[in-house]
Amino acid sequence: LFISLLFILSFNIAFAKPPKVLVFSKTTFYYHESIPNGIAAIQLLGRQMHFDVDTTTDASKFTDANLKQYAAIIFVSTSDTSGALLNDAQQTALMHFIESNKGYVGIHAAADAEYQWPWYNKLVGAYFKSHPKQQEAELHVTDSSFVATKMLPDSWKHFDEWYNYKQTNWNDVHVLLTVDEKSYTGGENGDYHPVCWYHNYDGGRSFYL
Repeated sequence: LFISLLFILSFNIAFAKPPKVLVFSKTTFYYHESIPNGIAAIQLLGRQMHFDVDTTTDASKFTDANLKQYAAIIFVSTSDTSGALLNDAQQTALMHFIESNKGYVGIHAAADAEYQWPWYNKLVGAYFKSHPKQQEAELHVTDSSFVATKMLPDSWKHFDEWYNYKQTNWNDVHVLLTVDEKSYTGGENGDYHPVCWYHNYDGGRSFYL
């Protein structure tokens, strides 16, 4: 995540003071117990790497005037099946933010949100479909030259909650990691199952993990 933040913050943006990110963790459906730990980790990284971190579950913060102070917005497991995560005006503010050469980071259930909004599907890169029980699986690096993966082994095992995805846009993104479905049970995306990627989108940048 730290490396992904550096990627998002480092492209074509000059700052007179430390850059600032907004961590957004509103949920309208399932609440992941890992959310507070994720927020704390980002705050710690901010202190270590000299960027400021604001946190909110309040979608009313999504206005053009407020968002312009941030370099990136980080959606931390924003699970939402009702379409109530952002209203129309807030969606428009997020679009304007990305169009202004800013960054988006989506973590885990950020893909489990805004199912009625095609623009968001393309921003994230895919929608959540399902997941089996948490278990160990083998990951493979598909690009070892990228800043977020160059320190990683070609493959390794990791315990996690492995999402299956639908409405995927993987031909439009640069995939960094795949999970090997032969190494665990319950995978539904087949021989090619990305779990981390990035891309340029609509004037800005997006990174999903």
